[in-house]
Amino acid sequence: MSAATWLDEHDHEVRTALTALRREWPILQRWGHRLLDTFQSGGRLLAVGNGGSAAEAQHLTAELVGRFLLERRPFSAICLSAETSSLTAIVNDYGAEEMFARQVQAHGRPGDILLLLSTSGRSPNLLAAAERAHEAGMLTWAITGPGPNPLTARCDESVTVQAPSTAAIQAVHLIAIHGLCAIVDAAVAESVPRLAPRPVHLPAVRSAVLDSELTG
Repeated sequence: MSAATWLDEHDHEVRTALTALRREWPILQRWGHRLLDTFQSGGRLLAVGNGGSAAEAQHLTAELVGRFLLERRPFSAICLSAETSSLTAIVNDYGAEEMFARQVQAHGRPGDILLLLSTSGRSPNLLAAAERAHEAGMLTWAITGPGPNPLTARCDESVTVQAPSTAAIQAVHLIAIHGLCAIVDAAVAESVPRLAPRPVHLPAVRSAVLDSELTG
């Protein structure tokens, strides 16, 4: 396959998957508002993935701790796949399946949210992390490739990207997490109380006619 042929196929796959993603947009809108409620109540988001999905999980937390579109306060979002020292220690001592689950157990609190990104929806370490999150009383969301799959079955809610290739799935995943950030920013803007117009104080005017009416 030539590079030009690959680009044409990739373009077609992404466009088709984006059309399907639009149908799941109400889920992302619901997530964005729930995420802001969680941040405002002192909760946090934990995000995780493997490989390219690990990079996208870290991209998401960077947008939330930094900013996306709106100037606002930083939100508490942690990418578990970026904790390299913890990852290597856990894998060394407990095995690869525990690499994220143990971190979820350490950092997750009831009411927090765990977002798992996966192209296959079958990675054992993500499935274990979802289970551990439920045990901790957390909410679990998944963004995956074609579904249903084992990860969507383990999570409270999911958004699936219906694309045949890993490259197209990951491209649309990035659009989905940017969309989620945009929804959070819009919800922040909506939550800021609008400034009420300042009351206008008119000076009291007492004319000779008015005085005469009041005293006469």
